[in-house]
Amino acid sequence: MDSKDREFLKRLKATFRGEAEEHIKTISAGLIELEKEARPERRAELMESVFREAHSFKGAARSVNLRDIESICQPLEGVFLSLKKGSIAASLSLFDLVHRSVDAIARIVSSEEMDGSEADRADARQVGLELKEASAGVVPLIKGAEEPLHPRSAGDERGTSASTVRIPMERLDALFLQAEEMVAIKLTTGQRVLELRDIHRALQEWRKESLNWKERHEANEVRLDSLEIMVAAVIRALEQDQRAIKRMVDEHLDGMKKAVMLPVSSLVESFPKLVRDLARDQGKEAELVLNGAEIESDKRILEELKDPLIHLLRNCVDHGMQPPEERVARGKAPQGKITIAFAAKDSRNVEILVTDDGAGIDTDRVRTAAIKAGILSREASDKLDEDAALALIFQSGLSTSPILSDISGRGLGLAIVREKVEKLGGSVSVDSRLHSGTTFRIVLPLTLATFRGVLVRVDEKAFILPTIYVERVTRLSRAETRSVENREMIQVDGRNLALVSLAEVLGLPRRSPQAPSERLFIVVLASGDKRVAFHVDEILDELQVMLKDLGRQLPRVRNIAGAAILGNGKVVPVLNASDLIKSALRVAATEPAVEGGPSKTAHILVAEDSITARSLLKNILESSGYRVTTAVDGADAFAQARSGEFDLVVSDVDMPRMSGFELTAKIRGDKRLAQMPVVLVTALESREDRERGIDAGADAYIVKSSFDQSNLLEVIKRFV
Repeated sequence: MDSKDREFLKRLKATFRGEAEEHIKTISAGLIELEKEARPERRAELMESVFREAHSFKGAARSVNLRDIESICQPLEGVFLSLKKGSIAASLSLFDLVHRSVDAIARIVSSEEMDGSEADRADARQVGLELKEASAGVVPLIKGAEEPLHPRSAGDERGTSASTVRIPMERLDALFLQAEEMVAIKLTTGQRVLELRDIHRALQEWRKESLNWKERHEANEVRLDSLEIMVAAVIRALEQDQRAIKRMVDEHLDGMKKAVMLPVSSLVESFPKLVRDLARDQGKEAELVLNGAEIESDKRILEELKDPLIHLLRNCVDHGMQPPEERVARGKAPQGKITIAFAAKDSRNVEILVTDDGAGIDTDRVRTAAIKAGILSREASDKLDEDAALALIFQSGLSTSPILSDISGRGLGLAIVREKVEKLGGSVSVDSRLHSGTTFRIVLPLTLATFRGVLVRVDEKAFILPTIYVERVTRLSRAETRSVENREMIQVDGRNLALVSLAEVLGLPRRSPQAPSERLFIVVLASGDKRVAFHVDEILDELQVMLKDLGRQLPRVRNIAGAAILGNGKVVPVLNASDLIKSALRVAATEPAVEGGPSKTAHILVAEDSITARSLLKNILESSGYRVTTAVDGADAFAQARSGEFDLVVSDVDMPRMSGFELTAKIRGDKRLAQMPVVLVTALESREDRERGIDAGADAYIVKSSFDQSNLLEVIKRFV
């Protein structure tokens, strides 16, 4: 075979892979429905459909010379031909074998060259023989599919037709990022227009003043006329450009959003088989019902949502579903029911309900497990209400399972669910009734591109709170607050909420005492079952913003989710609502903090090549009362250190031109700077990197993977 033929066969196999995934999806869905369908006419339709799919699949595999797949499809076709004729009877054992055969095909299709491993090929031959025997009426008793494989969703790729085109997702991702960047251009253009309008007004006022001195300022008047005409023309042009850019950005971003929006069905189509196999392995009976799967969501959200939903389904089967005999004894149908329902909550969010009609959650067992795991004391456990006790199931390390298995018992599943959902900017909560069932409720944004945020001011600093977590924004008089057990509270919808200063939660230094304001700006945040009211200095606006992560330099900063760039170019921290609520509840449970901050206004030099990380570090340090100067890399920092007066240097390590290690060595080699403390904040966490930092002369070495702003501030306080 020459190179041209090999290239053609490669393209042909790529086409076959997409077709194979569609066949696998259709056959699996047909089998699941066939197992629970009782109407004879519908069963006949399903048998005919699966028979035709197996026949077409066989022909497609033969055309690309994939004999292992063909060797399964041919006897699979024979099984359904026998079922259609009535020469063999449908049974669970038969369906177990058919599911196993589909899994065997899926393993081969998912391999790189679609040739499978030696074990896959051996399994294909074995399952082919068993299918031939089954078509003749000999079906081995099989407990269930071993190591069930759930094939990659065929919905991950767009088919080809007159109105659609298959595009590699990496290209769409790149275009989508470009579209997101254009949002900043749109905001900045608007800001420039506002600035020019201010200049125009100033020129008009200047002209009015100069008219009073016309005889003495005729030359100024001529210049003013000329300048005013020029500025007015620039404003008109910019306003026109702004409208065009706004339209272009909005249409492009909207189009790109649609390009990466996929129906939820592409995520969940393999879940019914997953539930079937999990239940069969445990001697249980369960079916999965999907509602609202036609709703579309961001591909990136769907990819991240798959694992949390699988965790919840495993939890429903393992903990929720009782064996058939136990369900019957409680007056239930022997087969349990699990439902995943998707619904658009509003134009920006989607609500996902995962419900089972099983045993429900025994909160007494949850309390006992929490005490055993050391999560809380017995005294604290006794004080928890039902909602608070239910919320404990999301704690890492808590499990009510008496055994450790591949499904449960490790106490990690639901903690991972909460962590992943919150990372997507969503929330998760649970409601359960003992012996009746359990419902998990997830609320997520439909897209990760941009989001609505509430811009607030705290002590002359601006912060953004994601609107998805904002339950209410209001103003209250100080007389409407109350003190309960020495804690400040307000009442919202008949419920007492802790009232906490956002400045105090963020660790911003307190100013000199001022007369308290009679009107308070309040933002109520809600995450899961927790709600907290935050007092801010001012609520500035609600706006559409684009979240930027902090990069590999700062993968995790407490209370901070990322940053956004406003129209004026200012970088503003986006707060992590879940972290804030946890921090606020800790603050509310303690006595007011002692006024503090640095003993003197120390001057700190920050060296960091990432603009986002640089802005964040500057914000953290200035919020704690320090004077801050920034440098874009080690060389810039060393030049500024030699020409200025600084009390301490905070530096990244991995920077262009001069690394943090080199900068530290340079400082130690300079007689005037040798005694200046240097704190390295870096993503390099190996023992060798730490030793290199110490050898270079660094006074402290903070690893960014465990970065906490309080750690940085505590380290700095030791030296200044």
